[in-house]
Amino acid sequence: METPWILREQQQRVVTLTLHRPDARNALSTACLEQLVYQLEQADSDADVGTVVIAGAARFFAAGADLRELQQQDVAATQLDHRPLLWQRLAQFSKPLLAAVNGYALGAGCELALACDITICGESARFGLPEITLGLIPGAGGTQRLIRSVGKSRAYQMVLTGEAIDARCALQAGLVSEVCVDALTLERTQQLAQRISQQAPLALRAAKQALKQAQETGLSQGLQMERQQFVTLAATEDRREGIAAFFEKRTPNYQGR
Repeated sequence: METPWILREQQQRVVTLTLHRPDARNALSTACLEQLVYQLEQADSDADVGTVVIAGAARFFAAGADLRELQQQDVAATQLDHRPLLWQRLAQFSKPLLAAVNGYALGAGCELALACDITICGESARFGLPEITLGLIPGAGGTQRLIRSVGKSRAYQMVLTGEAIDARCALQAGLVSEVCVDALTLERTQQLAQRISQQAPLALRAAKQALKQAQETGLSQGLQMERQQFVTLAATEDRREGIAAFFEKRTPNYQGR
């Protein structure tokens, strides 16, 4: 039987996926990443799931990739590694994806947080990309997503020194949106996820696609994508329901249509 490296819990329309490799500080081995991607793809196709939260442990969100696996890879094995495909599949998750980070989010753990749409962290959180200290560089989107999140100078400093930043610096730099007391990090993230999951599913998907476009393309292309999504939503029942509920002063009943 496959070891469950990912624990799944669902409350209403929010699924929480908890990294569970306590003996390895939640290092993202290939098997662990495969299980995470599988759970995300299951949630993506489940109409009863509105949002997903990824969480870790109290001291470690995820300590990085599994160095024992990397140690065994030569150039050929690295070229044939299917982990980049797993990260691509993770990035294709179409619903809102939140990270609840306590403790260390290093290497692949930091890259996982960067791949999420919203990151909430505890006061103990530390974010870093220490690959340079091992003769490596980030290989799961770290250089690309970090510089888009925190800006040029901070990204260069973090990547070239390998030094981690604390929760306060992460908030100032824009890597996270909120800092909580550690004991409340997961609860706060789940509360935010619940609020998001109450919105119209098609509008959430459209908003996420438009926001991703803003990160990946220029302004004119982003504006075009935004307008396309806006027009598409005009044909949905949820749009009519949302506006009707506003005027009737009631909670909208979205159906994802």
